[in-house]
Amino acid sequence: QVQLVESGGGLVQPGGSLRLSCAASGTMFTLYYMGWLRQAPGKQRELVARIFTGGSTYYLDSVKDRFTISRDDAKNTVTLQMNSLKPEDTAVYYCNVYTLTPTYSDYWGQGTQVTVSS
Repeated sequence: QVQLVESGGGLVQPGGSLRLSCAASGTMFTLYYMGWLRQAPGKQRELVARIFTGGSTYYLDSVKDRFTISRDDAKNTVTLQMNSLKPEDTAVYYCNVYTLTPTYSDYWGQGTQVTVSS
C-alpha cells in the first residue's frame, strides 16, 4: 500500500506561480510514473503532467512551457512547478502514481485546490 501526501496549492493571481509537491510512502514499492491530473468544476479530469522512470515527461499542451514536473526518486516525491498561471488553470489537482512492485497499482492523492483569480 502506498500513501500520497500532497502540499502546495492555494490562491494566486493570474501570471503568478505555485508549486505542488507529493510524497509517496509505504513499504517496499517501486514507482513507474508519477504525475498530476486536474479536474475543474463541470469538466472531466485531465492529465496535466507525468514523469516516468528514467525522466521522460508528458505535458498537456496547454501547460507546456509554463509547468515543469520533476521527481526525486530518493525521496519518492514529485513536484509540479506552475508558472504564468491562468484562470483556466483553476482546478483541484490530484497527485497520481503507478507502482510496479509489489503490485501493478494506481494510487491517488486527496487533491489540492488551485485557484487563479484576481
